Parts: sequence; C-alpha cells; structure tokens
Amino acid sequence: MNPRAIPAPGAWDELRKTFRWQVPAGFNIARACCDSWAMADPDRTAIIHIGEDGAATTWTYGQLKRASDRLANAFAARGVGRGDRVAVLLPQCPEVMITHFAAHKLGAISLPLFTLFGPDALAFRLADSGAKLAVTDPANLEKLVNLRPELPDLKEIFVTGPVQAPLRSFDDEIAGASDQLVPVDTIADDPAILIYTSGTTGSPKGALHAQRFLIGHLPSVELQHEFLPQPGDVGWTPADWAWIGGLMDLAMPCLYHGVPLVSHRFAKFDPEAAYRLIADHGVRNLFLPPTALKLMRQAPVPRGVDIRSIGSGGESLGADLLAWGHESLGAPINEIYGQTECNLVISTCHGAMDIRPGTMGRAVPGHEVAILDGEGMPLPPGEIGEICVRAPDPVMFLGYWNQPEKTAEKFTGDWLRTGDLGHCDEDGYFTYSSRDDDVITSAGYRIGPTEIENCLTGDPDVVMAAAVGLPDPVRTEIVAAFVVLRDGAQTEGLIERLTHRVKSRVSPHVAPRKITFVESLPMTATGKIMRRALRER
Repeated sequence: MNPRAIPAPGAWDELRKTFRWQVPAGFNIARACCDSWAMADPDRTAIIHIGEDGAATTWTYGQLKRASDRLANAFAARGVGRGDRVAVLLPQCPEVMITHFAAHKLGAISLPLFTLFGPDALAFRLADSGAKLAVTDPANLEKLVNLRPELPDLKEIFVTGPVQAPLRSFDDEIAGASDQLVPVDTIADDPAILIYTSGTTGSPKGALHAQRFLIGHLPSVELQHEFLPQPGDVGWTPADWAWIGGLMDLAMPCLYHGVPLVSHRFAKFDPEAAYRLIADHGVRNLFLPPTALKLMRQAPVPRGVDIRSIGSGGESLGADLLAWGHESLGAPINEIYGQTECNLVISTCHGAMDIRPGTMGRAVPGHEVAILDGEGMPLPPGEIGEICVRAPDPVMFLGYWNQPEKTAEKFTGDWLRTGDLGHCDEDGYFTYSSRDDDVITSAGYRIGPTEIENCLTGDPDVVMAAAVGLPDPVRTEIVAAFVVLRDGAQTEGLIERLTHRVKSRVSPHVAPRKITFVESLPMTATGKIMRRALRER
C-alpha cells in the first residue's frame, strides 16, 4: 500500500500544522502507480474500461505492468530514451496509462493531447515539443498522418488498431517485445509530463512537470475525497485524461492508492448515461467539472447510485449546488483550485473544516498560498489581489518548455503568480474574484483566445478577430468572437463557415458560440486588443 500524504483524518488546522512532505530522492510515477501494486498484489483491479458498446474489461495491476514493460522495450527499440517526448493522442482507455507508464520507465516525457484537437493545435504542440513518438487510435490517425511531413522529429506512430507499415500496431509491438525490463532510475525532480496550457498572448506554453508532481497532488485529492482511499472506493471522471484535471485530480491518484479506476468518456456528456455508469460500476468517487454537475442536477438520480465523494473546480459552485449534492446524491461536493502550472493548492473537505459556500476553501496542507499586490507584498484580509503560491512546492512545474523568459515572468521572488485575482478572509478561506488576463473559462476548460483568433484570421474574409468569454449560466462563459471583415466580404453563411473552421482546425470545445461582425476592435496605444472593453460591450 502506497503511503497517504494525509496519514489520518483530522481538523484542517491540525492537518496543516503537522503536515510534512515525504518526497523521496528517487521517485517514478510508473513505479508508484503501477509496479508497486503489481509486485504486492498483481491481481488487484486497476482499470475497468467501459467500451462504446457498454461492455466492461478489467485490467489488473499485473497486466498493466506487463503491458507497460513490453511497450517500454518496444519504445526503446525505436530509439526512445531519457528525456524524449512521447505523445498520447487517445481517449480515456487503459492504453493511455500503459503509454504514460512505458514512457516514464524509460525516463521519457509523456505528452497528453486532447483527441478533439484539430490539425493546427496538434501541429503546434507536436512541433514545439519535438515529440519523437506518438500513440493514437484509428479515429485520430488521419490527423497525425496528414501532419507528419511537417514534423521531422516525429519518427514513429503507434496505433491501437490494425495498420500497415510504416505505422506500428500498438498490440503487435507489445506482443513482440520482451517482458524483461529494468526501468531507469529517476529522481523526484526529473521531468515526467509535458502539458500545454492556454494563455492570452502568443501560442500555448508547455508546462513541464517533474515525477514528484504526483506526490504534490495527493494531499488535496485525499482531502477532497474525504480521506481517500476508503474500502469500496471506485473512481471515475468524465474529464478527459489529456487535461491535468482528468489525469491528476483523480485518475493517477486512484492508481497510486490502489482504487479501481473506471475509464469511459462520453462523446457528449449525458447526465442520465453518467448516472447509469455510476450505478452499474459502483463508482463512489468522482471528479466532476461544474458544468457536468449542473447538468446532472437537471436529471433524476436513479436507484443504485451510491456516491461517497465529489471534487469539482473551475468556478464557485454556490450554496444551492452544494446542498443538492447532500440532499440528492448523499455526498459532499468539495471545491478545489489550481492551474496547470501549480495544481490543487486550495480545497475544501467537509470532514475537516466548516464549509463556507462561495469560497474555494483553504490552503491545502503542504502548500503556502497568499494574496499579493503587484509588487509581491502580502495584502491584508479581505483585499483583492493576485493568488500566489510559494516555491518550492512539489506540485509546481519545472518551467515552460524552452521558454525560460516566460517561466521567469511567472514568478516574483519565491512566489508563483497564478494570474487569478481573489481575496482571503481572516480564517484563511480564499474567494476567487476574477482573472487579470483574458483566459476564457467554459464548461470546465481554460481557453486561450490566441489560437481561436489566429484560426479566424486565416480565413480570407477576416481582417482581425478577438475572442472573449461572455457569461453563461451553464458553461460559466461561452466563447464569443468579434470579427472585422475585409471590404466587400459576403456575410451570408459566413458565421457557420467561421465556426466550422475553428471547430475543425483547433477543437470543437473552443469554437465560438457567438460571432459578431464589427467595423473595428478597441486597441491600446501599443496595438493590443482591449478584450476587456469587448466583454463590457
């Protein structure tokens, strides 16, 4: 049994007072989440995969270890080694974890990619990271094949389905490889996972995380799930494992703690189908984005649903939604806060603190969080400033991939600046206020406007474009685009064409839900778009 970060239940103040990080000098995510259990209890259930037809397939830790050992040998035979990037373009399925673990056993860096990404989004991330190998499924293969001439570093593509050379069959490569593997030794600070995060200016940035960042997630995960693990726990999240929320807020910590993990992602979230999955497979622990919770609130809760804990984050849930969780689901909904660069640093836990609806909770044991002014000085209780986290911190990123200047801009002294504004009361409860940038929060996704704007301006009829978030009762915000057209452009059918362009070339989840044609955009004296003015309009 892997050690808990929080050894025993207790009151929040006492937990913070007695907490000490236990980060060993040598640490590897694959060993912690796979091999340790495979050696201790190889027949223990690790993943329960639900296929599109509803059929369930169980993977044990022993099976995960054998598959990831063989895949690591197959990767090594194709030239993958320490520090190389391995892209994972797959929906929720056991092959995702097998690929991550295989990469980590070689000291390579895994690169999770969202299956809804279009060619522009994929091309940038694969080129910027210099990914040497990619693993995908037949549904996403065409995207990679079409992009391959633009990606000289991408030497190999493994496919979880029948393929012809030079593509490689994921299953055949595993079957043909040796199961004898001596994993490389990694230290806690060695790079492990590269996750691209959206920003407001320029292209997306790759947040490079160390092996230790799994340990950094554990205190919050254990607390938001009311002292995970408990007997009978089973985890599931509809959030894609390509995002830090799906991967690290639940999936990896479940495997670390020996909690069976259900893998299934709906093409479109269906609350009634979600309830059936929860009931049919005994799911007790959920990470649910706020949008999913709001949709589930509109559907009847069927018999057989027995939820023990729910974690949610991305926006304030409010007293009514928290009360509904208790009354209808019989489970506490605990709120969490973090970002890709430094995740899960604020949380609530019904079993350890008084809950104050509207707040995000308190700083999680092991993390030092403060509200600072523009000069990096602490602000008194109640004053709005920037939410900041003190370094060093095990959950904090190593830096932006190949962007040391952007990494430096993220810090003031020892403090990482989140770019989010909020305030803290005298008892240490943090309340989110707003962003000091222009990231759009929609249906649990943090969306940067730049990729959307670049895609829109690629249309021959578009001169300029600006993307902003507008309030929406279900999604928090919708993506809205303001577009300046060339003289003489015909507007008939143009909105549909532009929407489809973003949906197909970047991703459906970032496609504008509202497009407004304007004569000009508000600009600063230095030529920057004033998105705040557009939101206020």
